[in-house]
Amino acid sequence: MKDAFGAPQSLLVLGGTSRIALATARRLIALRTRTVRLAGRPSTALESAADELRELGAEVSTVEFDALDPESHASGLGKVFAEGDVDAVLLAFGVPGDQARDEEDPAAAALVARTNYVGAVSAGLVCAGALQAQGHGSLVVLSSVAAERARREDFIYGSSKAGVDAFAQGLGDALYGTGVQVLVVRPGSVRTGPTAGAPESALDTTPEEVADAIVTGLRRGSETVWVPGGLRVVMSALRHVPRPLFRRLPASR
Repeated sequence: MKDAFGAPQSLLVLGGTSRIALATARRLIALRTRTVRLAGRPSTALESAADELRELGAEVSTVEFDALDPESHASGLGKVFAEGDVDAVLLAFGVPGDQARDEEDPAAAALVARTNYVGAVSAGLVCAGALQAQGHGSLVVLSSVAAERARREDFIYGSSKAGVDAFAQGLGDALYGTGVQVLVVRPGSVRTGPTAGAPESALDTTPEEVADAIVTGLRRGSETVWVPGGLRVVMSALRHVPRPLFRRLPASR
């Protein structure tokens, strides 16, 4: 259960090497989260992430999880919930793809969709059912500002995130009143990996800022958070820009 400060005592991360997920885990451990399970494909990176969190004082274990293998989700994740209640699940896996390559290679584009959307639907439903069965908990779903409106430079990735976003909103409505919270997180361009070192924008963010927003959203029982918060206003305006004008807007990073 969550403590008096709204922090979960136990956390399951799907996408255990995600920088946003690990930043969130660090924040929650500082707020007395004691049990963390990092789920992902077996790798040295996953084990290193677990070691890092153990050094912060948490009990950490790794769980084999493959977004591209939905048939394994019920049994694999079911074992995690069988070990004890999970207070929060962070669905943080996904791939950005390569727009230019993926337009030329439909199979590669389909892989982006299968990972980001199909995998999220399968894992999300498994976790939602388990949280509902235990009567409490939060499911945090990492969406993206790219989900709000398809842009020329990333419409394959953006469409997969749009599907995840719509799924998570609908799931939250389905679970309303059950004791299970669904929190949709929509970050802007995250300054990490390939974007690090690029010119900064007021609408950019960092893994740490996204983590802070997630922790605040969990505490408040929010349904949606934007990171940074100003994105809500910007996207509200862009959503209504006519398509002929929208397609002429400069590309974002």
